[in-house]
Amino acid sequence: MKQNVPGNNPGMVDNELDIRGLFRTLWQGKLWIVGLAVLFAAIAFIYTFFARQEWSANAITDRPTVNMMGGYYSQQQFLRNLDAKANMVSVDQPSVMDEAYKEFIMQLSAYDTRRDFWLQTDYYKQRQVGNSKIDAALLDELVDNIQFSAGDATRNISDSVKLIAETAADANNLLRQYVAFASQRAASHLNEELTGAWAARTIQMKAQVKRQEAVAQSIFDRKVHSVEQALKIAQQQNIAKSETEVPADELPDSEMFMLGRPMLQARLESLQAVGPSYSIDYDQNRAMLATLNVGPTLDARFQTYRYLRTPEEPVKRDSPRRAFLMIMWGMVGALIGAGVALARRPKYL
Repeated sequence: MKQNVPGNNPGMVDNELDIRGLFRTLWQGKLWIVGLAVLFAAIAFIYTFFARQEWSANAITDRPTVNMMGGYYSQQQFLRNLDAKANMVSVDQPSVMDEAYKEFIMQLSAYDTRRDFWLQTDYYKQRQVGNSKIDAALLDELVDNIQFSAGDATRNISDSVKLIAETAADANNLLRQYVAFASQRAASHLNEELTGAWAARTIQMKAQVKRQEAVAQSIFDRKVHSVEQALKIAQQQNIAKSETEVPADELPDSEMFMLGRPMLQARLESLQAVGPSYSIDYDQNRAMLATLNVGPTLDARFQTYRYLRTPEEPVKRDSPRRAFLMIMWGMVGALIGAGVALARRPKYL
């Protein structure tokens, strides 16, 4: 690139870019370029031995199977059958496994679950320094080191969780412990919900049984009163035998005295001996109430998930990336060396 300046000597050239001279200068300063590139790469290489390392372990989860849930499944299904019989729930409700896994995912991604997990681990306790602010900052950093990614059914992507630690073994072991910790918290919440639902169903069933008993007793008292009144009238009228051909069950209460004293007396004694009559629903409700009175049998450690990818020790660390740092800082050193070579070039008038 040349530019002629008017009024000057035509042989004089201004703003000239001498590519050949540039490369000649860089070649003459090749020792600076190579030396600084090697020096910076070596510094980056040494840095990777002292920098804090980060290893990440990954796990992929899905909803549990029936046999993983133990007795919780049968007891929860028992309550659902009670609700379905009473028409209290829809038929298209989620399965017991889906609800358990939903609670597990909620706990797995919750901030409190991550925080409580780190507070009870030796990994955090060994890194505490006794300063409240520094320890709080460390705890926040550890909480952020557990990362949950929600699945997408439309893209066939399952739920996953990643944990970052300073060694590969710690990343693997801590992730396994965290998943088990979240599952245990989910199981605890589900058991509390089961206990509350069981108590509510027990109260509801007791009320229903008492209501059925009250209705049956009221019907019984009305029948006894009707027979007693009819017997009094029959005695007053001195009716010793039945004076009607209508069956006794079809007679209205106002004409029951026509059955006569012997039949009415026998009918009254039969009612008093048998007592109130109950429907089959009452007997079923009494059986259900006897089962509910026993209470639920809680399993504190049933599993609310299953692995699609079990955590394993990572083979590659996330940080620091030695090759990347050496290449990057080697290039920086080469650029600085080129700058030094250009700065040291001889200047000609």
